[in-house]
Amino acid sequence: MRAVKMYTTQVCPYCLRAKALLKQRGVEQIEEIRIDLDAQAREQMMSLTGRRTVPQIFIGDTHVGGCDELMALDQRGGLQAMLQNA
Repeated sequence: MRAVKMYTTQVCPYCLRAKALLKQRGVEQIEEIRIDLDAQAREQMMSLTGRRTVPQIFIGDTHVGGCDELMALDQRGGLQAMLQNA
């Protein structure tokens, strides 16, 4: 299974929803980077993604996007393949 990294904040319902979906799809570990606790991490997230909102999700080196994009990827059947593609 490919590594999953997610930029989050503590009070983000979309982050919780995205984490729940990933766990349903077999992801056991998510590297969670809390941008509400680390201003430098927020700057890094915005530099990498061009976005200010959380979650911002990476599977391997691929930026998936936010919760809506993750859900859409799953509905198209691409999430499981992306997670398994090593």
